[in-house]
Amino acid sequence: MKKILDTGNAACALAVKAAKVDMIAAYPITPQTSVAEKLAGYIAQGELDAKYLPVESEHSVMSAVAAAAAAGARVFTATSSQGLLYMHEILHYAAGGRLPIVMANVNRAVCAPWCLYVDHQDAVSQRDTGWIQLYAASNQEIYDTILLAYKVAEEINIPVMVNYDGFLLSHSMMPFELVDQDIIDQFLPPFEPAWRLHPDWGGTFGNVTPSENYVPFRTRLAEDIVKAGEIIENYAKEYQKLTGHWHGGLFDLYGPADAEFFLLSMGSMGAEMELAVDILRKQGIPAAGLRLRVFRPFPAQELSRLLPAGAKLLVFDRNCAFGTGGGALLGEAKAALFDRKDEIKVTGQVMGLGGEDLPAQYLAGKAREMMEVLK
Repeated sequence: MKKILDTGNAACALAVKAAKVDMIAAYPITPQTSVAEKLAGYIAQGELDAKYLPVESEHSVMSAVAAAAAAGARVFTATSSQGLLYMHEILHYAAGGRLPIVMANVNRAVCAPWCLYVDHQDAVSQRDTGWIQLYAASNQEIYDTILLAYKVAEEINIPVMVNYDGFLLSHSMMPFELVDQDIIDQFLPPFEPAWRLHPDWGGTFGNVTPSENYVPFRTRLAEDIVKAGEIIENYAKEYQKLTGHWHGGLFDLYGPADAEFFLLSMGSMGAEMELAVDILRKQGIPAAGLRLRVFRPFPAQELSRLLPAGAKLLVFDRNCAFGTGGGALLGEAKAALFDRKDEIKVTGQVMGLGGEDLPAQYLAGKAREMMEVLK
């Protein structure tokens, strides 16, 4: 295996290339654009045997990859912010159609006002579309998670959105290790769909459905997304055995499992949170970091298992759940812990919107503010 120095977008594109996809459709949008550019270059130079479809909008992008996936192709696309919002209608169609699409969403704030920098509003606003959502915190994790996403999507026929922070990861240079192609081929063999649209196979796709048939379709999707958590963790362990790369299961715990204060976050904030935990522990505060890697399905049971009796949970949201007084992660955490017999105190704050800088000293200070609230 070879280690290189490159950007998060390069890590994403290299993983897609290694996955030997059949078809790519994309529309340029900052900060995702260089992902599409690199993949188009690989195809033009003969390094990737795939079809690249340039289209006029993100709505058409998702329509195109959905159609290709229904025909049995291994597909990929990437987007950000308003582009993801523009796809919204077809995101539902892709999930309901049980299409194993993998999409990289390079997180960026949404309008208005116009902003090019990171927060998680774009992805969080799509949490009920039926897509699995994974979050990466480093360029190595981007590379590995793209490969994991294909394994998961094609196992359970549910689309997967791999999220990583715009500019903070997408354009930042970091060292990361490329996995040898023979190992990737062992982990991710050629895609063989159980069913696809083909004149010889029969059947239809997405046809008009009466309620007595519609309800079982939606029920199975809901049940299978919940089951996906265990599948994600199992395949992450299989990938670790083959490559030595491990970023955590559903969560990545930093610090002692018997801490009093647990600082919960997603994305690159979770990596910076490790430094904040170090600051707090040097001050005598028994803290630990919890970085959520899998937002959908939300790992409620795992969160409850990780928190010992008497623990206090501090939630750091890089999004707004408008009308709730907090962020989406805070609401998910409270719901997950609602049935615990022993009380787990939970509070949270929204921060880092529109690319607001979140250095470790700032995060440690916000943690201390939240600790005061829980006294």
